Amino acid sequence: MFCFCPSCASARITFEYAKVFRCPDCGFVYYHNVAAATGCVIAVGSAVALLVRAKEPARGKLDLPGGFVDPDEDAISCLRRECREEIGWDPGPNLTFLASFPNTYPYKNIVYKTCDSYFTVSAPDLDESCFTLDPEEIAGVRFIRPELVRPEDLAFDSTRKAVAFFLRPPAAGGTAWPPVASK
Repeated sequence: MFCFCPSCASARITFEYAKVFRCPDCGFVYYHNVAAATGCVIAVGSAVALLVRAKEPARGKLDLPGGFVDPDEDAISCLRRECREEIGWDPGPNLTFLASFPNTYPYKNIVYKTCDSYFTVSAPDLDESCFTLDPEEIAGVRFIRPELVRPEDLAFDSTRKAVAFFLRPPAAGGTAWPPVASK
């Protein structure tokens, strides 16, 4: 990420422990911390809503609505904001935590490590007409039974893990199908 120290321009900057940049010349230290992100499994009857990504990374692949947590924002507020921005729909406050997974997000020649927190919401009456897609972010929406989703069609490793976790039976630590709306 840095070839030269941003503080003194020294070429002796080092990257340690896969997270810390240090300059031995001026003492500059920068922790390249994990970015927080969210995603939502929207259960619609026996299907889930999957979005077709309109931009890189993973353009054309399927993804769940969600995105990066802004400074001073909590995960639920982030997920609701991202849903409003991407699909013009707010899942409301009745989100249920599903799971969290590490992820790698390559963007414009920088590889970001993320911690992706996934939530679920049941929306049995939802259809495509309920969404207003942001064409810069989302190329389409598909309602697919999750057991028919091919892992290679999903954009990110954490998304694959979230859909797989969603499908696990309750005895194995997953959620019931169809999910029950939280109260």
